[in-house]
Amino acid sequence: QVQLVESGGGLVQPGGSLRLSCAASGSIFSIPAMGWYRQAPGKQRELVATMSSGGSTNSADSVKGRFTISRDNAKNTVYLQMNSLKPEDTAVYYCNADVVVGYLQYNYWGQGTQVTVSS
Repeated sequence: QVQLVESGGGLVQPGGSLRLSCAASGSIFSIPAMGWYRQAPGKQRELVATMSSGGSTNSADSVKGRFTISRDNAKNTVYLQMNSLKPEDTAVYYCNADVVVGYLQYNYWGQGTQVTVSS
């Protein structure tokens, strides 16, 4: 079994910064991709940013230039540095990972962490 545990959410004022972390644990052979999605009230879950084990990234236009995704492959951990936060960034942020266990690949979600941007 694989678990994704997120941390780092909270309340921040507009223009502020937060750093999210997500650590994967369990019977992991490799993690081809890890990333972040978010879901605001009344909206669908959407991609924020993802990163492959080789370092390739993909991110939403709405966060480019403000959010930075990074990974520590040795620690099976992905980070999301969020700068210049806006009220519209308020959402539950979910970690997501494609994980190879044995010879098979599975997709996992974390439990989510709340990010609230408000004055």
